Amino acid sequence: MDPLLMIENRTGEVRVQVLIVDSAFGAEQDEEEVSSSSSSKKSSKVVKTEDDVVYLPPKDDPDVYFGEHFDDAAGFERRWTKSSAKKEGKEVDLSQYDGEWNREAALKDPLMGDFGLVLKSKAKHAAISSLLRKPFLFKEEPLILQYEVNFQKGQDCGGGYLKLISYDKAFESRGFNDKTPYTIMFGPDKCGSDAKLHFIFRHMNPINGSITEKNAKKLDTKERTNFEDIDYKIVNHGSLLQDFEPPVNPPPEIDDPKDFKPADWDEIEKIPDPEASKPEDWDEDQPRQILDTTDSKPDGWLDDEPATIPDPTAEKPEDWDEEMDGEWEAPLVDNPTCVSAPGCGVWKRPMIDNPLYKGKWRAPLINNPNYQGKWKPMKIKNPDYFNDPEPFKRLSSIGAVVITDNLEIANSWAAESYDLKIQKLDANDAGMFRRILLYSNRNPWLYAVYVVLVGLPLVLIVTFCFSGGSSSSKGDTKPLVDPKKTDAVQEDDDEEEDDDEEENEDDESDSSMPVPEPSVEVKSSPRKRRARKE
Repeated sequence: MDPLLMIENRTGEVRVQVLIVDSAFGAEQDEEEVSSSSSSKKSSKVVKTEDDVVYLPPKDDPDVYFGEHFDDAAGFERRWTKSSAKKEGKEVDLSQYDGEWNREAALKDPLMGDFGLVLKSKAKHAAISSLLRKPFLFKEEPLILQYEVNFQKGQDCGGGYLKLISYDKAFESRGFNDKTPYTIMFGPDKCGSDAKLHFIFRHMNPINGSITEKNAKKLDTKERTNFEDIDYKIVNHGSLLQDFEPPVNPPPEIDDPKDFKPADWDEIEKIPDPEASKPEDWDEDQPRQILDTTDSKPDGWLDDEPATIPDPTAEKPEDWDEEMDGEWEAPLVDNPTCVSAPGCGVWKRPMIDNPLYKGKWRAPLINNPNYQGKWKPMKIKNPDYFNDPEPFKRLSSIGAVVITDNLEIANSWAAESYDLKIQKLDANDAGMFRRILLYSNRNPWLYAVYVVLVGLPLVLIVTFCFSGGSSSSKGDTKPLVDPKKTDAVQEDDDEEEDDDEEENEDDESDSSMPVPEPSVEVKSSPRKRRARKE
């Protein structure tokens, strides 16, 4: 397999990011916007975004077969080649691979300094590839393929899968198309309601050298070797030997193509009892239902009144043409006379099930004494049988995207790229409380401020609510409470009472004097203080 990555899609915008490959492989993008991003070995600048999510391009490990993050513009132009091929069997305008590619940041919540490969042309074929540092040979080390894809504008019909192209010295990147032989294809694909996750590898028959595609089956719940992992979650897993269709290893025995079922082979398991006979009292002429003779017409039933009558309020439309539309008839409405009656029209007896009904007599079924079972052809040894316990060793060599045989390297790439993007998305999508918590975790000193702001008011409230009054000095006999605020008799109350008595005496003396004539002049006198009384 040639060291190369092929991205294929048909519609929409897909953003492919970190690619890690330990072999030559390819991915093709057809008729859809696709974006891809992975780490660059020249870029080492640390950039901080507004929410302090730091993006540092993944380190370029010399052990990886391929690594790309699209952050280095010059390196991208040097390493990647756009296809200018044509599809066979298509019209000239539809067969050309003329889709436009571009390096761009993500449309939503981008990380500063992080770029991806985006296919900008919709409804056009496009393919782009890159060679691996060296072909990946399937021996003892595992193949680890890791990449990021983002359908930025949704996905209507297209795919974001990668193809690991089979090694071929004569491979020409500019002639790369959908017919180019590949070793592995992996990634999402959707068109309408049909969505799937491709995992296909092309296996070579060790006997005749023929190549067949092995498609992964749907998700199985059995615990087996994992072969698909998305967003740190196992979305499918299984055995390369058992969970593909068709299976890698053919069955050791097959049906004999020359064996045919004999003409007298009896496959009928049950037959009618030949000794059974119809009972004498079995009447096949009895109907299933009969009239209920016990029912009678209710009193007040209006036999001469129809259930519906023409609507007396309806009028023929002015534009009604009897020659064209026929004779006009008023629409039918419920007869108002039948509202208070139990019914109108001809009364009929209801139908009930016939207790004498038995239906057509049939003999009971018994086991067929001549039953020979379901016929199956004889088994013979499969002339094409082989047992390939390690099918990956027979895969063609491959080379492209982040490909490695070291899981730690793949995880480090994910931590330096994918994890940061998820952190950025979580920060922007979080609510107010979540954002405060994230910001506080990055600035632990804020927790001390929170303690002071919350704790100080609580201390003051407790102090004012539960503290007692201050004690008076021994020589000070003045009560704490204002005496005027109570009804108890005080020292100055006696003086007020004496004043009131004198005032009353003056009033009495005044009353004994002759009443003077009313005067026009009005004089105001000051209001006298009165003693408090209960």
